[in-house]
Amino acid sequence: PHRTELYEEPPAGCWPIVYSPDYNITFMGLEKLHPFDAGKWGKVINFLKEEKLIADDLIVQAREATDEDLLVVHTRRYLNKLKWSFVVATITEIPPVAFLPNFVVQRKVLKPLRTQTGGTIMAGKLAVDRGWAINVGGGFHHCSSDKGGGFCAYADITLAIKFLFERVPGVSRATIIDLDAHQGNGHERDFMDDPRVYIMDAYNRYIYPGDGFAKRAIKRRVELEWGTEDTEYLQKVHTHVEGALNEFRPDIVVYNAGTDILDGDPLGGLAISPQGIVKRDELVFRAARSRRVPVLMLTSGGYQKRTARIIADSILNLHSLGLLARDRPACAVGSCSVDQMVTDSAKAFSSLS
Repeated sequence: PHRTELYEEPPAGCWPIVYSPDYNITFMGLEKLHPFDAGKWGKVINFLKEEKLIADDLIVQAREATDEDLLVVHTRRYLNKLKWSFVVATITEIPPVAFLPNFVVQRKVLKPLRTQTGGTIMAGKLAVDRGWAINVGGGFHHCSSDKGGGFCAYADITLAIKFLFERVPGVSRATIIDLDAHQGNGHERDFMDDPRVYIMDAYNRYIYPGDGFAKRAIKRRVELEWGTEDTEYLQKVHTHVEGALNEFRPDIVVYNAGTDILDGDPLGGLAISPQGIVKRDELVFRAARSRRVPVLMLTSGGYQKRTARIIADSILNLHSLGLLARDRPACAVGSCSVDQMVTDSAKAFSSLS
């Protein structure tokens, strides 16, 4: 297969945290017409810089996914549809976008989403190389190969997994843990009959998209009631994440870490506290890292001004617990003994504590 720029090796000193200033959607105040904080990605990075966890030259710069990259999953017909502003308006749920010339829509709305999609693909490879990676954007789980919706114009989760399957030796099984408040019907439709992909999805059963057909692809379905709170939620997440990883041993976990489960989110309808979100991310990372399964985290949905701070706090918490080991594993996946792995993780933990 041809080599893509998205898989070029980043500078060795970089953290596997992927971002670009191009992620942020800002023009003429139109972004304020959606409950989405369209600058949240940049805010997360600024909080992490303030806490001295990262600096600009230590993060991996995301690159925009090209048509050639997108065609690994998307149909040409679907990509052509995005040349119609009213189609993009429908997908992003920002009606006035329909009245803008498409070149403006491409530059101001779709380019940021394509760059986040490129970031997810890059982060997939980084996760396999480094044991973990975080794309500060992405997680467009309502988009499938031929249909967008719910603010999701590109199927970045499907793309990241297909890229790994096709281009990274030794990656042939993936688990998607989707903990956004909404059902992840896009990747579910894409992997409907694919035995290589195991999907766990926990979501509010009463809200968008309510895609009954897509639910057939979910191996572990956790349907939540309105107003679910921390105790019940965290217990369910813990039980089912552990169960999922015991039932199917993947080569990569794609963790869709939506913050729209936050109490007061106008679209999520759940009632999880900021501390609950931080704890949730910790549970997923502990489960994957303890099994030496690489984990790729995407930030996905989250529609309140305070979500950026919570995402940053969660990343700082993972770091303080030693779950974001800074050094590369000394050995490639599958090429070293368990003893070696134990020594490596002990070293990684002691270097951080």
